[in-house]
Amino acid sequence: MMYKIMVVEDDPKIAQLLQDHLTRYEFQVEIATQFNQITEEFMRMQPHLVLMDLNLPSFDGFYWCRQIRQTSKCPILFISAREGSMEQVMALENGADDYITKPFHYEIVLAKIRSALRRAYGTYANQGERTVEVEGLVLYPERMLLTLKDQSVELSQKEAILIEALMEKKMRVVSRDQLLDRLWNDQHFIDDNTLNVYVTRVRKKFRDLGIQEAVETVRGSGYMLKVTWSKEA
Repeated sequence: MMYKIMVVEDDPKIAQLLQDHLTRYEFQVEIATQFNQITEEFMRMQPHLVLMDLNLPSFDGFYWCRQIRQTSKCPILFISAREGSMEQVMALENGADDYITKPFHYEIVLAKIRSALRRAYGTYANQGERTVEVEGLVLYPERMLLTLKDQSVELSQKEAILIEALMEKKMRVVSRDQLLDRLWNDQHFIDDNTLNVYVTRVRKKFRDLGIQEAVETVRGSGYMLKVTWSKEA
């Protein structure tokens, strides 16, 4: 299928270069032009993925990412000249899936787009629904849903990936490098704080299900999922 990408970039030259490059790889690319109506443009375009600049007229990319996240879980990749770790953490906290710094290589942008699309729509999209189960805790990776007994919580794409990695190796340590490899193809651009942000968010999702202290930090190694909940109702 031909995936549609929405480019939200107020520099016309960069936006056009992205469109030209991605179109060569058979993506359908639309460029947003109404920077005070990004949500409306998103609803009209119905893209499979959004490339979002951080510095935009009217409202910044953080704002528009939050607005889109109210109605959609499609991958959102930030592209920004801001290189600080705090901006990357804020992007993830506001619902982004990845962060690419300018100036960028088009090959990296393309690789990250393909990776995000595979995770969101690829590998298992046309197969029967997968589940991962540990002592009554059930993860539905494609639906990004985690359930325990009669309770459920919705997850972001990367929260689901992180939880799946921990559930697959329950009661065993999953190293930080292994988690980074699962979450992002290229660790070079990822700050250590980024993984910490997602672990914190995952712990909150477990607490929402009434699960306490299930994700243990193994100092100097990584993280381990401990069964601290009861399977029985």
